[in-house]
Amino acid sequence: MKTKLFNKYVAIIFVLVLLFTSGIKIHSVLTEPKISDWNYHQLQKIDKSKTNFSFAVFGDNKNSAKTFDNLVSKLNKEDILFAIDDGDLVYDGENEKFRFFLNQIKDLNKPLLTVFGNHEAREKGRATYYNLFGPFYYSFQVDNNYFIILDDANEKNLDDEQFAWLKNELKISQSYKNRFVFMHVPLYDPRKGDYKEGHSLEDLNFVKKLNNLFDENNVTMLFVSHIHGYYNGVWGKTPYIITGGGGAELAGSDSQHYFYHYIKVNVDNSSVKYDVIKLKSPDFELLDRWIHDAWIYIYAFFAVHFIDTLLILALIYLTSYIIFMKWNWIVRKIKK
Repeated sequence: MKTKLFNKYVAIIFVLVLLFTSGIKIHSVLTEPKISDWNYHQLQKIDKSKTNFSFAVFGDNKNSAKTFDNLVSKLNKEDILFAIDDGDLVYDGENEKFRFFLNQIKDLNKPLLTVFGNHEAREKGRATYYNLFGPFYYSFQVDNNYFIILDDANEKNLDDEQFAWLKNELKISQSYKNRFVFMHVPLYDPRKGDYKEGHSLEDLNFVKKLNNLFDENNVTMLFVSHIHGYYNGVWGKTPYIITGGGGAELAGSDSQHYFYHYIKVNVDNSSVKYDVIKLKSPDFELLDRWIHDAWIYIYAFFAVHFIDTLLILALIYLTSYIIFMKWNWIVRKIKK
């Protein structure tokens, strides 16, 4: 005897769901978001003549939802010229993840520039990132300030071509008052001690060479992320800020370092000031943190893969329906 769950009307509904979600999924796989050279177009929106201005820096949002949405909302209310996302925009390089990120920032009313992070490089995401956002490293100027964005997403070093480009950019930057450098993976991991490897670049010989280059060229501030928290200090003569509180799971429970935030940088003719703008963060009880971190990925999964979830559920139901109907047919044949 058929149950209410397995009748032809419910089955028809699930067939329609299957057809609808399959169409959307095929379209999603075959198409990418319809943007290109994002960073170039965002740069055109920045008033390069400003002498006194502010900009924001953050990193490691990694397809998080609520916290990053809150960050975007706060940036909309800030008096800033532009913002820079210092990498790990997404959890991995699948089209759906980039599409989710672009939907999150579509209402941001400030120009947003991006840095290539190691999570963008996953799942063949390097090509997708390039198609959407443009070159992996680039530079620009605002009045007397020089900005250099690097790609160290391989978590080891910079290739020879990029390193040569960087040396030339730093040479050009000497005629400017301030030099700001951005890259995702830090030179060292401050949690391991001075100049130690951890969640940082692996090639320490190269790191020393890069650090010396920054020192020689008097880099005003090096912004990095990758470590999900906040640290600041000096490597050699180069001051650094680690800003990895854009929404991904925090890396520890020390309230001095692990909280959601972004950095607001205030530039004028006489000085540069750095304000840490804190966002709502989870409690530091271990169980609360586990629940919070699990929820980040559960929520993000269903937000990104809502269509996939419907597709799988429809397939599971229809498979069960076919098995149920086949079993009923066999039972009826036996009874006859």
